[in-house]
Amino acid sequence: MTADLKQLHAARDAWETGPVAKATARFPERKKEFVTLSGAPVKRLYTPLDIADLDYENDLGFPGEYPFTRGIQPTMYRGRLWTMRQYAGFGTAEESNKRYRYLLEQGQTGLSVAFDLPTQIGYDSDHPLARGEVGKVGVAIDSLADMETLFANIPLDKVSTSMTINAPAAVLLAMYIVLAEKQGVPSDKLAGTIQNDILKEYVARGTYIFPPKPSMRLITDIFAYCSAHVPKWNTISISGYHIREAGCTAVQEVAFTLADGIAYVEAAVKAGLDVDDFAPRLSFFFNAQMDLLEEVAKFRAARRLWARIMKDRFGAKNPRSLMLRFHTQTAGCALTAQQPDNNIIRVTLQALAAALGGTQSLHTNSRDEALSLPTQESVTIALRTQQIIAYESGVTSTIDPLAGSYVVESMTNQIEEAAVNYIKKIDELGGAVAAIEQGFIQREIQESAYAYQKAVESNYRIVVGVNKFQVEDEKLPELLKVKPEVEERQTAKLGELRQKRDNTKTQAALQQLRETAQTDANLMPAIIEAVRTYATLGEICDVLRQVFGEYEPSVIF
Repeated sequence: MTADLKQLHAARDAWETGPVAKATARFPERKKEFVTLSGAPVKRLYTPLDIADLDYENDLGFPGEYPFTRGIQPTMYRGRLWTMRQYAGFGTAEESNKRYRYLLEQGQTGLSVAFDLPTQIGYDSDHPLARGEVGKVGVAIDSLADMETLFANIPLDKVSTSMTINAPAAVLLAMYIVLAEKQGVPSDKLAGTIQNDILKEYVARGTYIFPPKPSMRLITDIFAYCSAHVPKWNTISISGYHIREAGCTAVQEVAFTLADGIAYVEAAVKAGLDVDDFAPRLSFFFNAQMDLLEEVAKFRAARRLWARIMKDRFGAKNPRSLMLRFHTQTAGCALTAQQPDNNIIRVTLQALAAALGGTQSLHTNSRDEALSLPTQESVTIALRTQQIIAYESGVTSTIDPLAGSYVVESMTNQIEEAAVNYIKKIDELGGAVAAIEQGFIQREIQESAYAYQKAVESNYRIVVGVNKFQVEDEKLPELLKVKPEVEERQTAKLGELRQKRDNTKTQAALQQLRETAQTDANLMPAIIEAVRTYATLGEICDVLRQVFGEYEPSVIF
């Protein structure tokens, strides 16, 4: 410790035993221990002593340069704001198309498609297991015909599209590629993202179809196909969002997300791909929770840690392979059904954390999403929240504005160190897939979720309107409800499609897909050809179910 730091250490001790001791004797602090939302201790005061070992060039550097702690672009938001991408979709493709066009008119700069539950697990709308779920939590997409309607009058070469789809991601991407062809847009002009992250489905969300091995094959087939034919497309959005929604901490969100990323990179390399051929198109998806400082530190730590992993572990040479590019969504689990207007303030703070943390795109949740799908009015307020932060708050005028803060730099270091320890443990278990199969990641998430819930129920953690400052006889706002006839209309359209299409061509394409799935060949061309014949999502997934089987989760206690 240098003489200056020793002097500071002594001065801090004197402050603690003097002014602090006198103040707390008269006015005791509100809690015996202050912790972040994740339960990490928060000190009363942070000083240079807390970041004494910080090496600016190696740990922070400059924006756009390794290790990218301060951002992946040299000028960040001074040059280009994040993509404002509101997650939307409900009912039929016609209804969702109207919402997309409205949002684009209101200044949204990218589309984000929410699919209904049957679509997410590869069933057509007329399947018995789809009953009662068609169009409820997203838009129903059964075939290329629905995709044509969904993007009617939306030029695909002028907008980037994110699709939150995982197990059947290859099929929805194929539909998008064929739709672009019909619009006259070559695939090398398409920009967007498919989530395509099956590992987090096994641990946190549950919309899986196939076992891990064929699922990983589908993912690496997409990597290979897009690197050759759809070079601007982000082939995966490795998602910590749903892991955080399931109840994990900020550290676990970073660790488990990057561990999944490591597994995908390893699978692609094992399949014969060069890391620098696909890594620049990897993207990530994080949650923005309520603890503003912890969240900013989390984003910075994740960016730095991924750069080090790609450089040191995988030997990536292309600087773009080292960049952690991420989309952020504000925390759905933080929204409350009680006093829903309070959610506007929550979302504002979470969105601010994402902006301060250097996100590349952002979705802001709507105030009524704890009760239903959002109304158009609520979606507009959510979008305006982003726009006000971007254009009025001033935080976009300088890069990484909280850098140098003793508390933020200390938290960034602590989150990175703790995430590294988790990744080492996962490596010891055999990697992310093995850790999932052994239930390690699931148990860690469950324990964190239980600890948080206990803190709320004991009133240690205050949630305004839930366990404090409640309002009796609260009136609910007007809610958006998907009508039952949506399912009737969708299944009727599906029946008409099967009658009108050339079923000979469809069956031949499905047979070719079956034969390809039984080999090691890339599946994307066969899936694309099946989509061209208007084979349905369910028909394509059923062929793959027959070849690959279905995933049976183990019970985790």
